[in-house]
Amino acid sequence: MTFLARSLLGVPLAALVVWAAPSTGQAAAPAASAAAAPAAAPSSALAESAVLRKIRDTGVIVIGHRLTSVPFSYLDAKLRPVGYSIDLCHKVVESIRHKLDLRDLEVKMVAVSSATRMPLVANGTVDLECGVTTNTAERQKTQAFSITTFVAASRLLAKKQSEIHTLDDLRGKVVASTIATTSIRYLNNLNEALKLDMKIVAGQDDTDAFQMVQADRAVAFAMDDVLLRSLIASAPNPADYTISDDTLSIEPYGIGLPRDEPAFKQLVDDTLMAMYRSGEVYSIYSKWFLSPIPPKGINLRMPMSEPLLRAIRQPTDSPDPQDYR
Repeated sequence: MTFLARSLLGVPLAALVVWAAPSTGQAAAPAASAAAAPAAAPSSALAESAVLRKIRDTGVIVIGHRLTSVPFSYLDAKLRPVGYSIDLCHKVVESIRHKLDLRDLEVKMVAVSSATRMPLVANGTVDLECGVTTNTAERQKTQAFSITTFVAASRLLAKKQSEIHTLDDLRGKVVASTIATTSIRYLNNLNEALKLDMKIVAGQDDTDAFQMVQADRAVAFAMDDVLLRSLIASAPNPADYTISDDTLSIEPYGIGLPRDEPAFKQLVDDTLMAMYRSGEVYSIYSKWFLSPIPPKGINLRMPMSEPLLRAIRQPTDSPDPQDYR
């Protein structure tokens, strides 16, 4: 490991990909099949799922949403939660409303952050966490995930004048990421393995971390590429910034769900897979990644990546980044 680390210091970041190794404490969840069995009848699903019984008894389903994670889950000009993940979750809510015959099902939206999203799912406060959360084997110890809804890659954002090209360019410098994310964990692992002596600072959210680069308090910001693109597109001077072609990690996103709720997860997965089979997911994707979006009308112009296309053709809930290569 020491020899390998020394040998990589002068090479471009593209030559080094850090994978999130599955936890040895718990086996990764099995991949979901595209030919999943039909959802259980309402009475059977209710008997098997405490979450569905709670939703039926209270008439309320709770969705966790983010405030600034464009274009997945954020607030529009009227402070309403919108985005790609939000649209997918609303489709799930419609399935639950139909399954439980709850025409007046109330949808309660609860704001979550990088630090609070998983604890609120784990303790039952949130039924569906609809944001930008990476499915990992470690996280599966406390919650479950739907089949994969997006595949991102963690990269580096920097000002063009900073000329960040290799890992060694980060040596001894201040690098930002966002608190309680996989990106900051990978960054810490790289720092330790390659002895880069970076000072890693954590933003409370992605906007906070990006502002550190804007104000020259950090030389680079490590985060998922799609989120970096949206931040640059919204900046007053987008031409001043660049995103590395190099990947630090692969990030399969999923809807966060309570753990040990197979009937509830099956309903969520069946809803998503029906959208994948019908092609409805492509329209929703186009709305958020290939069209002007509120509130500023920015267009990310991001065609679907091949890993995401494969995950739609062959749905999976695998947390292993190798499955998305």
